Amino acid sequence: MNRRAVLMAAGAATGVVAGLAAMPAIGATAPAAATSGARAVRVPRTRAKSVTGTAARTVQADFPVEHVGVSWTGPRRGASIRLIGQDGSRGEWTALQPVCGAGADGDAGDPAKNVSVLVPADGAAGYELQLPDGATDVRSTAIDTVNGPSKEVATAAKAGRIAGVEYITRAGWGADESLRFKPDGTENSPQTYYPAQTMTVHHTAGVNGDPDPAATIRAYYYLHAITNDWGDIGYHYLIDEAGLVYEGRYSGTDGIPAHDVSGKMVTAFHASGYNSGNLGIALLGNSNEQPPTAAARQSLTRLLAALSAYHNFDPEAAVTFVNPVNGVRKDVQMISGHRDWLSTECPGSTLYGDLPALRKDVAAKLLQPHV
Repeated sequence: MNRRAVLMAAGAATGVVAGLAAMPAIGATAPAAATSGARAVRVPRTRAKSVTGTAARTVQADFPVEHVGVSWTGPRRGASIRLIGQDGSRGEWTALQPVCGAGADGDAGDPAKNVSVLVPADGAAGYELQLPDGATDVRSTAIDTVNGPSKEVATAAKAGRIAGVEYITRAGWGADESLRFKPDGTENSPQTYYPAQTMTVHHTAGVNGDPDPAATIRAYYYLHAITNDWGDIGYHYLIDEAGLVYEGRYSGTDGIPAHDVSGKMVTAFHASGYNSGNLGIALLGNSNEQPPTAAARQSLTRLLAALSAYHNFDPEAAVTFVNPVNGVRKDVQMISGHRDWLSTECPGSTLYGDLPALRKDVAAKLLQPHV
């Protein structure tokens, strides 16, 4: 029996029918008619205005701006933003808190200097940026994933489960799959698959108490896929403060998020230089001063335990990661934080300080009859 079959059997043993369990799509309204085994849902179209270079420092949009994505190369500190209200008023300057250095394993330059930020804008008309001296490759995007005209998309009538861990599919959170493709129809970042070696925990460094996590995930998707030119969202999974788990980077249609049917893991863009074979899970929100909610922490533990069971990982092991693309090696814990790989505050001080306890909790979960 292969690992995929073992994982699904674990789910069945818990009384879960492996594959699907009833759950509504997030941020979407189903029409009256729906096909058997699938349904049509309506999701707001993402609207965006992107600019580069010096033009990226002041932007006004012809739609309510719900998020602003900013990327640059260079110093991480000293950047700030102020929002322009619909009445033309200027808000206070607010420091930008970089999420982390991330990108493809083949990215040139120092990944610690590749900065990416997503900030809420609450329906602003535009924004102004101040960036540190030496910032180059500046790109900024006004994003609206809430107010645009809706489109109809097909999604499974039920959400998936992995060994009892329920997750919201990409269609369920409203992923626009066309964002993965270039204007000529070719895929911007085709999937590559390698055996999983380790798992890395992130936080998005966004706001806590997010009223619409699915809309925020759609904004991250646009920021990563288009503004950063990664071709897709950078994480394999995301978890919101209510403990809901979301499928991240596209990995085919075999029903196992982040993996192909053989059990190999799709390469994502969450730890530049160390992506291939490294599974990334991001908690929505900011864990620098406030710990994750109990629900998010519980879901993170269960998801890490399910994935550990699937890959026969020891959650408390120390391992040597070897990037199959370029041979780069790094000694890390099986469950690490992003700052263990790159110079970053991610996954926030409180979550990072909790990692030793998290590893123990995941290991204890594996000793239970079912993860």
